[in-house]
Amino acid sequence: EMLTSIIRMGREHTDRSDVKIVNSALKELRHAFGVFAPYGDVPKCAVFGSARTKPGTEAYRTAREVGSLLVDADWMVMTGGGPGIMTAVVEGAGPEASFGVSIVLPFEPGGAEHAALFDGKSINFRYFFSRKLTPTKEASRYIVFPGGFGTLDEAYEVLTLIPTGKASMIPVVLLEGAGGAYWEQWQRFTMDGLLARGMISPEDLNLYHIAHTPRDAAEHIVRFYRVYHS
Repeated sequence: EMLTSIIRMGREHTDRSDVKIVNSALKELRHAFGVFAPYGDVPKCAVFGSARTKPGTEAYRTAREVGSLLVDADWMVMTGGGPGIMTAVVEGAGPEASFGVSIVLPFEPGGAEHAALFDGKSINFRYFFSRKLTPTKEASRYIVFPGGFGTLDEAYEVLTLIPTGKASMIPVVLLEGAGGAYWEQWQRFTMDGLLARGMISPEDLNLYHIAHTPRDAAEHIVRFYRVYHS
């Protein structure tokens, strides 16, 4: 009924393409909410990282261990539904405890072979904006591995929403395999390029935690909620 009402009102002020976008986005979100509804009481951790990370690398092994640790802590995982880090996390967590929130891209594999990893809990979005809303609504923890523009976009999304009051305070962990320097390099840019220029506040540095092992990541999340709930 809500969808019909919005479309009816929109016809008076928008052209046909605008109505089509609103219609498609609402259908995607309604479907996503329905997939997550049976698991509303289970805490979920969104894990992001590069789709180009190869099996056998330290980052891939670390992501698999993260998935296993999260399930051991009675959490479910949510990934972008693609290859690389995303597949590694699901391999560790298992399909029963995994959600795939994917989007069709012309240059990356996906589709049915990756949808099968999620035991029916896979959502394929058309629009980035509706896809990005889903983790911020459903996840209460974030773990971010090294990645490209898309991964950084997800990280900056939640790091923007928290201090502006558009999302609840949640732990954000930046993690990579042993010996990596990705997040240390990002931290130097954050300190020298943003903080030193007054573009962020000193307290913004407390919005995230750089971890070097899966156990460190999991323990930080546990400590966060122990303090938060106290």
